[in-house]
Formats: sequence, C-alpha cells, structure tokens
Amino acid sequence: MAARLAYLSYVKAAGSTKTLASIGCRVCCRRNLCRSTSRLQNCMPAWVIDQYGTNGVLKFTDEITIPTVNVSSEVMIKVHAASLNPLDISMRGGYGAKLLKLRRDPMSVMQDDTEFPLILGRDVSGVVVDCGSGVTHFAPGDEVWAAVPPWKQGSLAEFVTLTEYEVSHKPKSLSHTEAASIPYVAGTALSALVNAGGLCRDNCSKKRVLITGGSGGVGTFSIQLLKAWGAHVTVTCSQNAEGLVRGLGADEVVDYTAGDAAARLEMMEKFDVILDNVGGDTEDWAPGLLKPWSGAKYVTLVTPFLLNTDSMGLLDGTVRSGFTLHSKAVQNILTNGVFYRWGFYAPDGPALDEVGELVDAGKILPVVEALFSFSQVPQAFQKVEQGHARGKTVVRVAEEEDEEEEQDSVDDSNTQATEPAREAPKPS
Repeated sequence: MAARLAYLSYVKAAGSTKTLASIGCRVCCRRNLCRSTSRLQNCMPAWVIDQYGTNGVLKFTDEITIPTVNVSSEVMIKVHAASLNPLDISMRGGYGAKLLKLRRDPMSVMQDDTEFPLILGRDVSGVVVDCGSGVTHFAPGDEVWAAVPPWKQGSLAEFVTLTEYEVSHKPKSLSHTEAASIPYVAGTALSALVNAGGLCRDNCSKKRVLITGGSGGVGTFSIQLLKAWGAHVTVTCSQNAEGLVRGLGADEVVDYTAGDAAARLEMMEKFDVILDNVGGDTEDWAPGLLKPWSGAKYVTLVTPFLLNTDSMGLLDGTVRSGFTLHSKAVQNILTNGVFYRWGFYAPDGPALDEVGELVDAGKILPVVEALFSFSQVPQAFQKVEQGHARGKTVVRVAEEEDEEEEQDSVDDSNTQATEPAREAPKPS
C-alpha cells in the first residue's frame, strides 16, 4: 500500500525567528537535563501558560509535577505526539475559562483559586506507563491514543493522565505522529454527526450531507467517516483545498471564494444533514438547503455558549445560551420543519475503538498538514492561528531516541509473551 499518511506539507522550522530559535535551544538543553533527574525530582517538561493572552504567554518549563494515577480507573500515558486544534488557540486567550475552571474544580465557585499553570493540547498518542487498580482494558506498554477533554491538563507535556474510558488502543497501522492527528476531531465529528445529526453506519446509504468548511481537521475526518458509512458528501472550501477534499472522497465541492456559494448550493438537491464548521451568517441561509418537513438536521459547531459564560457569568451566560438555542430551534422547526442543533466535543474511548478499526481497514487516513518538534510549540501555535487549515498540526513530544528505547523495551516484552507482537504493517 502506498504512503499511509496524507502529508500535505511537512513543516521544518529552520527559518524560525531568533526568539523562537533561542526558545528551542533552551528547550533541548533543559529537556536533556530533566531527562536524567526527573524521576528523582518528580518533574516533567511541559509547555504551559500562566495567564491568558497571545502566543507570548506560552512558556516552557521542566518543573511541572508528573501526574499520578489517583483514581482506580485512570491510566498514565507517556506522550509521544500531540496535536493542536483551533480550540487550543481559543483557550490560550481565555475562551471558556469560567466554565472550564468550574468543571476542573466545582469548589472553585466558592474560592478564588487560580487555574494556572495550564497545559494545552487536546490530542495524544503514546504508551501506557501506569494503571489504576480498576483498569481492565489497558496495561503498561500498550500503545494508545486519546482526546484530552478541555477541562483536563493537556498533552503538551511528557505525561498525561486520563480515565480508561477516554482512551483507546492506537491503530496498529499508524505511527504516533499520525495517530495524534485524529482523536479530538473524531470525538467532535462523531458527537455532532451521531448525537446531534442522528447519523450512523446503518442509516447513511441514502443520506445527502453538506459540510461547510470541509478542509480542516473536523471536515477532513467527517468526509472520510461519512463516505465509509455510504453517504453522499458535498463540501464547501477554497479552490486550493479542492484536490484534498476530493481525494478524501467528497462527491461535490463548492468553492466559497468563487462567487455566491449559497446560490450554487441552492441549485443542488436538498440535504438531509448539514455540519457547519464556519458559523456566522452561514446560519442565515444554510438551513434553507435542508429537505423540509423530513426530519433534516442543521448542526453547528460554532456556538455562543462559552463566549456567553465568559462575558456574562456562568448563570446568565447559560440562560442566554439556552434562550438562543431554543429560539433558533423553534424558528427553524416552524419555518421549514428542520431541526437546529448545537454540536460539542464529547470524550468517548469506545467510539475511538471503532474509528481505529476504520483506520486499520484503510477507510480513514490521517491528514497532517504540519509537523513540529517539541521545542517548536510556539511556532505550531502560530501555524494553527493562521487559519485555512488543510488537516492537522502535530507536535512530536518524545525525542527520537526515547521512542527507539521504548520500542526496544516493548519488543523485548513481546518476545517473552505468549501473544504475537502487534507490529504496524510496512508500506509497500
């Protein structure tokens, strides 16, 4: 089989600014120092923020306490690769701060404790190093992938701790850098398409689905998932992304930069489901593209919920969001008989198991646009912040020598085990 990964461009940040270059140098040196003493000092290297703001608030440190397994259902993962999402850019600036702080610590509503330092990064691929007493599906040495919920410390660190229900075994056919590009967008897309959109593998064969903004992480994953389920998929994107989305299986593509995209979409057959990754004035015309009075659904991932709780407080923001959702839902059901819904990310390890099967079957490919080293995290944030994504931006967290040493350890244990080693197939 040809290259297993759809690499659109491989970013090598040799031309970094002096500031970022100096940061990278410090990171490399300090990582080597911490490598020999972290077990004694109980510390790990990580990229953190101590306040909300622009890219300048990102800070490398080797003084973050290594997370431990404190609950019987938790697993501790050594991070090999992480990836960034637009949510990381928003969270760096304080998006969702009030609600996420409450989710991390419900008692914080009565106190004035700080949530800092925060570790960002919502995707992880790595190796299990410790398990709680109640964990039944994983063991130390297992290669896993997961999406880190926004209310937990992220994956831009040497270790991360999650519950076993948020974790899945990594597809055997993917490397860690490939695998890290999928979990968060998969969780978001599945929550939107399945929970809000009512789609599944058993009912997609005659469905027409429109994806607006289809060249980003959620869009590229959704195209492949829906095609694997047998749906007809139409995508809006810019002209220079058309080759990508068609290569992933899109049946029809509308270039939103070439005139009135809404008018061209109106000329097409009506849709059963719309997944909106764009928001804004798209909500004004997109619901009219749905089949009227047939149970069709408009699902948007661009909601005002966290913006409202940030600006108005938890109670008033929640009430305002509920009123907005109710008003739009009633308006759409009365006007066209279509359902208006909001989509949100939801952690789901078992769902990732099913995604892993599709990946190993060759039906879903990782789409990596840029790859950065751990010393280049600020540059990775800059890349995502530029927008117009063509897939995912991945950060290689583990040094190459670390990966080789741990793979040797896994191989040694596998040769002593009764079960055959789980090796990724080699590309032909």
